[in-house]
Formats: sequence, structure tokens, C-alpha cells
Amino acid sequence: MKKVPLTKRGAEQLRAELHQLKTVDRPRIIAAIAEARAHGDLKENAEYHAAREQQSFAEGRIKEIEGKLSHAHIIDVAALDAGGKVVFGATVDLADEDTGEEYTYQIVGEDEADIKSGRISIASPIARALIGKEEGDIATVRAPGGDKNFEIVEVRYE
Repeated sequence: MKKVPLTKRGAEQLRAELHQLKTVDRPRIIAAIAEARAHGDLKENAEYHAAREQQSFAEGRIKEIEGKLSHAHIIDVAALDAGGKVVFGATVDLADEDTGEEYTYQIVGEDEADIKSGRISIASPIARALIGKEEGDIATVRAPGGDKNFEIVEVRYE
């Protein structure tokens, strides 16, 4: 399987979630299953079935995170020096040429993307249009409503 880019912060967040699942959630679920078993007949025991469902979800998420981390190519954005070019992990300030609105996005891996936090996936149309450009360049993004032009105001590696 190929390596998937992940920022250092994204990897730390996944490790924290994995630690939470293994050290807090898993023991709590095991205790809930044991308590529900003590109530007797498991066929009609809603608490038991709910706890088993939680366990299934938690174990699946643990495997998913471990898989992501094992295939991650972790990039320390602060150590990057791409000479002002937009690369994976860069934070980019953009200005919409039509409206003048300004946007700030960090280009991250697919698992870290969260548009509300200003983090866009490397696979998104905006990120693909920005990669390789520099401050002052114009990036044209193909959108369903037509092409949009953005001027790159600033590129930071933080």
C-alpha cells in the first residue's frame, strides 16, 4: 500500500484518539459488557447488545487508525522550506478576484481535512489548483458554477 501524506499535527491527533480508545473507551466498554452479562439472559438484554455494538465500533476505529498511521508519511510543516511555493502542509492566504473575499487554507491529508477549520484535502480541486504556485500567482479553480480565480496573497509553513 502506498504512503499517505499526513501532517505532524494530524498524526498527533490520530495517536491521541488511539490512546483514548485503548486506555479509556475499551476498558469502559468491557466493564459495561461484564455488567450486562451479570443481568442474565443475553437474548433480550438491550444493555448487552448496545455495549457489544460500542465494542465493535471502537475496535474497528482502532484498526482504522492503526492502519492509517502505519501507512502515513508524516510531514513536519514547520521544517518545510519550499521557497515560497504552495506544497503539502502549507497555509495559503487567497483573495477571490471577483469578490475580493479573502480565505485562508492549509493543505492537509484527506483524513485531516475540515473546511470549517480551514484545512482542505490535498485531493480537493482548490488544493490541486494551488500546488506549485507562489505568492502573486493566480490559481484557477474549476467549480460547478464556473471557473473561479484566486490570487495567492501569502504562503506560510507553520
